[in-house]
Amino acid sequence: MAANGQVSSWNLPNALTTLRILLIPFFIWALWESGTFGQDSMAARWIAVAIFAVAMYTDKLDGDIARARGLVTNFGKIADPIADKFLTGAAWITMSLLGEIWWWITIVILLREWGITVMRLIMLRTRVMPASRGGKIKTVLQTAAILVLLLPLATFVGQWWLWCGWILVILALIVTIITGLDYVIKAFRAPKEQSSVDE
Repeated sequence: MAANGQVSSWNLPNALTTLRILLIPFFIWALWESGTFGQDSMAARWIAVAIFAVAMYTDKLDGDIARARGLVTNFGKIADPIADKFLTGAAWITMSLLGEIWWWITIVILLREWGITVMRLIMLRTRVMPASRGGKIKTVLQTAAILVLLLPLATFVGQWWLWCGWILVILALIVTIITGLDYVIKAFRAPKEQSSVDE
């Protein structure tokens, strides 16, 4: 803890958030290697899955540690959701480049994610928008959809695995749009208050 009583930004939760950001280039490389030019590499695919799973677990872990130990910082409030957007955004974009996800889905999701993030950062001068249950469900659905599509299991268990992934993608897309509209409405109606900025 800093001398003035404020929590120092140099702490374990923020280190985990930074680690999540640093893992993103390695995740992109592994995913790209697994599917470029039609030369699928099972090893690279599993590496991409492992990196994504570890990175998303650090998202839960850093939040749990920060709340349990009283290590919530302004850096963490801003960097944590941005790290999440970078990671999931990298997954959507790379899978679209590989032809595994339709581009219009990726574009709609990214417009919502980054549009709401920019709006919330701008509003930090006056208030911090509270997290919503829908926003948390959105994050879970997006993570689940990406993870299912990343896992190279269709070859072993059948095409129903891909159908499960696509059902999750559609559900994630619907909740992403609805929660995005909800945040815009709350931005104009909600009173000033301090709360978590995690989505």
